[in-house]
Amino acid sequence: MNDGFATRAIHAGQDPDPTTGSVIVPIHATSTYAQDGVGGLRGGYEYSRTGNPTRTALETCLASLEGGRHARAFASGMSATDAVLRSVLRPGDHLVIPDDAYGGTFRLVDKVLSQWGIEHTPVALSDVDAVRAAIRPNTKLLWVETPTNPLLNIADIAALATLAETAGAKLVVDNTFASPYLQNPLEFGADVVLHSTTKYIGGHSDVVGGALITSDDELAEQFAFIQNGAGAVPGPFDAWLTLRGLKTLAVRMDKHSDNAELITQALLDHPKVGAVLYPGLADHPGHHVAAKQMRRFGGMISFTVTGGEQAALDVCAKTRLFTLAESLGGVESLIEHPGKMTHASTAGSLLQVPADLVRVSVGIEDGADLVADLLQALD
Repeated sequence: MNDGFATRAIHAGQDPDPTTGSVIVPIHATSTYAQDGVGGLRGGYEYSRTGNPTRTALETCLASLEGGRHARAFASGMSATDAVLRSVLRPGDHLVIPDDAYGGTFRLVDKVLSQWGIEHTPVALSDVDAVRAAIRPNTKLLWVETPTNPLLNIADIAALATLAETAGAKLVVDNTFASPYLQNPLEFGADVVLHSTTKYIGGHSDVVGGALITSDDELAEQFAFIQNGAGAVPGPFDAWLTLRGLKTLAVRMDKHSDNAELITQALLDHPKVGAVLYPGLADHPGHHVAAKQMRRFGGMISFTVTGGEQAALDVCAKTRLFTLAESLGGVESLIEHPGKMTHASTAGSLLQVPADLVRVSVGIEDGADLVADLLQALD
């Protein structure tokens, strides 16, 4: 399909229902399917853990938006993370992760996979030479976030794809912060794209999910096997809600980016703000790479507050429109303290985040209202 992004988000995998003409994909709320004789499957469906038409529509759309041949949907971003790690890694293998990775990913790698003899090395992925030095003979996977969570660092996907290929490793890119509207890692050589579809793809803070997209036929079969074998799949209503969110992803991401740019400029001028971390800033160390591989710079901002941890906690407590909550990517604006919330699992490790750091997920409210709310909280 050669249509534009917004058109594919609304139509890919979503033809009107052939039986009723329903314009919207139906919620196929069934666990099993009648067969026309043993093995006579109608449309290939036998049991909804293995496959469901609503989930198929979501997977078809996700594959189209990321430019991949295959997509597999999961019950959460972490179950998708677990699926790709278990597909690629075996005891004795090694992977490279960001030195500011999402806390949930770090917890899975450090606390769970380590029990099965899988080793990992945290490294600044923005430093290609450091990544090269971290690769070992048993390195099978490079795990990339770009932008990273919560420090908004940028990795050069194409450069890391070359490193991975040379090392015989797979490159997996967590594209949650950017969404498929702003960045398509497969275009730059990634083997797999991961999303927590809970975030920007769902977009309304009302559904939990995850997805893996790839053009590698073998990996796609492995992901499907784990979907069925481990069973961490989204139900049809979850798939339907996520698909509904995709329809407005393009317009939402533009508004998220518009508002983030307004807020970033306001924070730069505030005396109680130290560093502002946003890849759209010309002096951000990853700005030029981000400009090469992203269409815009997204709706996530982190910043430090002068006065240390308590001052950062105070800002989080004083906002009116920014809700104090974990997660991100919804239409409403959220604020959090990563050190005590989303990244608490990194405390005491090399990945521990600064205590004076605040992270905001910028929503699609009126931008001027959001600016005013953050300024009053800082004042």
